[in-house]
Amino acid sequence: MNKVKIISLCALAAVAASGCNANKSGYDAEGYFESVEVTVSAEANGKILFLDLEEGDEVAAGEVLGCVDTMQLHFTRAQLENSRESVMHSRPDIEKQTAALKEQMQTLEKEKDRVGRLLEDGAATRKQMDDIVAQIEVLKVNIDAQETSLESSVSSLDAQSKGISMQIAQVQDQIDKCHIVSPVSGTVLTKYAEAGEFAAAGRPLFKVADLDRVYLRCYVTSAMLSQVKLGQYVKVFSDYGKGYSKEYAGTVTWISDRSEFTPKNIQTDDERKNLVYAVKVAVENDGLIKLGMYGGVKF
Repeated sequence: MNKVKIISLCALAAVAASGCNANKSGYDAEGYFESVEVTVSAEANGKILFLDLEEGDEVAAGEVLGCVDTMQLHFTRAQLENSRESVMHSRPDIEKQTAALKEQMQTLEKEKDRVGRLLEDGAATRKQMDDIVAQIEVLKVNIDAQETSLESSVSSLDAQSKGISMQIAQVQDQIDKCHIVSPVSGTVLTKYAEAGEFAAAGRPLFKVADLDRVYLRCYVTSAMLSQVKLGQYVKVFSDYGKGYSKEYAGTVTWISDRSEFTPKNIQTDDERKNLVYAVKVAVENDGLIKLGMYGGVKF
């Protein structure tokens, strides 16, 4: 009786093992999981005041994670703002500076009307009228000249103020680039710098990747290429070892337009086919899939 049980158990184990091997060998393509990794580099030169992150931390896009010393830049911006304020204070007020001449013009116009009435009554001479008209014409020329001069001065000062404003914007941009932010939401994979170190523009500070959405880079033969389309929904299997795998829903997001030789660590259904095409399948990660893990796909 014990011998029968032993034989039955061995048979079941053999069936289970063959089932696992069949599932593995039944993949249409195989490969490894990867993600979109972003290496964040310093955009400014200076001492790193703080870098508040560690490997494995979850970060959000746009989150300020560190800062490079901005003291000198703040001093430069304050100096430029004072210069702009000084320029604006020296900007002339055209209306106020021409008000006196315009008031003289009104007085002469009234005098002209009075002399005109007297001239009609014979109480004034033509010369008096001509003198007033001449004064009015001279005053008009003076007003026009002063307004032109003041407008030119205003335009020059406005241009100077705009130039300073552009310099302030440039300094502010440099200050903003001293703030170390993550361009994407994801997990910090590697940290390359520490607070107190000197950062030079272009120096890598940390690497981040979105592990919530990973990609299976697999390879298909030219014979199978016709079965694969962009946006196609497929079944993805992650291999956790010891015969255990888990199925995920995947979407084909990229198909290489060039063939390449089969990578040494990748097996295809037909090993005689040396030329294959790379395919990327997007998978929503439940936290179990790790980068570099083996996986398979069924189209």
